[in-house]
Amino acid sequence: MELTSKQRAQLRGLANSIDTIIHIGKDGIGANLVKQADDALEARELIKGKVLENCMLTSREAAEELAKATRSEVVQVIGTKFVLYRPTHNKEKKDRIVLISAKKGK
Repeated sequence: MELTSKQRAQLRGLANSIDTIIHIGKDGIGANLVKQADDALEARELIKGKVLENCMLTSREAAEELAKATRSEVVQVIGTKFVLYRPTHNKEKKDRIVLISAKKGK
């Protein structure tokens, strides 16, 4: 699933109000961190993470690696923070994030 620029903008706006729940430190991205991120994405759809100073990965590398491991999309990377999105299938329709539909053709 590839996000359009309008969908990314919508998700960036939603991400402004959420707290950072994933912290990547000197241990990097391990199985426990992937499981934590996976569970958070299933529950919330949109999560914010931070790469700590003692991590060997850059924010972009960490976001892309975690997105690949959790089958999610990188919405944005700014400084040491990043935002990931993955639609869930377990939530009620009214509780899900509804993305702006991509226009087909012009």
